[in-house]
Amino acid sequence: KQWYQRRVRGQFGSLSSVSFLAYPRNQKYHKIRVLMMKDCIVPIKEAKRFVAECLKSSGGPLHCCNDLAEVLVAADTRGHFSHGLNRLEVYCTDYELGATSRTNSPTIEKQTVSTALVNGNNALGATVGKFCMELAIEKCKSTGVGVVTAKGSNHYGIAGFYGLMAEKQGLIGISMTNTSPVVVPTRAKQCTIGTNAISVIAPAENEDYFAMDMATSTVALGKLEVARRKGEPIPPGWGCDSEGNESLDPGAVLDGGGLLPLGGTEQSGGYKGYALASSVEVLCGILSGGNWGPHIRSWQNPDRSKQANLGQFFMALDPEVFGFGFTGRMQQFMDEHRALDPVEGTDGVLVAGDPERAAEKACEERGGILYHPAFMQNMEKLAKKLNVPPLKHL
Repeated sequence: KQWYQRRVRGQFGSLSSVSFLAYPRNQKYHKIRVLMMKDCIVPIKEAKRFVAECLKSSGGPLHCCNDLAEVLVAADTRGHFSHGLNRLEVYCTDYELGATSRTNSPTIEKQTVSTALVNGNNALGATVGKFCMELAIEKCKSTGVGVVTAKGSNHYGIAGFYGLMAEKQGLIGISMTNTSPVVVPTRAKQCTIGTNAISVIAPAENEDYFAMDMATSTVALGKLEVARRKGEPIPPGWGCDSEGNESLDPGAVLDGGGLLPLGGTEQSGGYKGYALASSVEVLCGILSGGNWGPHIRSWQNPDRSKQANLGQFFMALDPEVFGFGFTGRMQQFMDEHRALDPVEGTDGVLVAGDPERAAEKACEERGGILYHPAFMQNMEKLAKKLNVPPLKHL
């Protein structure tokens, strides 16, 4: 028997994969069986239930379980699948092995009317992030600006989640985080900096908003994990192998290689992404007193007896204390760009946040998040491992 695997998109409706089982032609009967696996729609409420129950089974406190459920599901509904439920098992493992504290909570070490230094005390990153942005918002409402740095934190999900917290209250929200060293600096072979995400979110009119949420590597690490699970190659500029050479094999990048900075190779401007990632380290790890760069525990082979001690940065700005008519001007800026003549064959010019809004709208219209069958199989394995009800779909 011979097996042939093919990925298909758009050819069979919502089908995501087709397997062909062929018998040799010299047999009496030649048969081909097509096994079709459809993408699964999972209601948002069900996705949050699954995250919370998995984390609780791993030892997470109830409020932390709910915090993580909000962050991971928000990532998936906004189309950032690399930072959604795809990472759930990592958070569970950190609780199981004691790498994340089950009992500690973030505390304020020092503060002024508009600034604060928070010690996450190795609590869940989503809980630390929520605490810090709420504090920044509180200070902003009193002084016009609130800036909070955190040390002793853990991976907090998508940076945009925290910027959106501020935007929902009419404020500009900024958040950054350093991460485990998975990015190779320009001209180097070793990983010494993280994907170091940056998010800037600004309110406009009629619930519209600008939302930049990105890694300072060409892509987030989770996108390579997804590509490897699907058995797909990665585009040029995403990563390099252990010798620092550009590679299209997600396995070569994940196993001994590293991600490339935003821009890719030096010839295509990767040194700018390297500088941008370094700037995040300045405001996160170095400014807060947390770990930075190569001093953060490894992602590939983490020593979970060692705390991640990530550094993070949160800022809330009240546009009303600056120039007049900010939301109207912000709306005009976005509308003028959306109205530009698009390149032939494209759907139009977008501004930061448009793809995420489209993803959220699609989730709402279909009644849930669309997940690949391979992902659902992984979640089923996780459910069995943790002895929780499996992730249900429509």
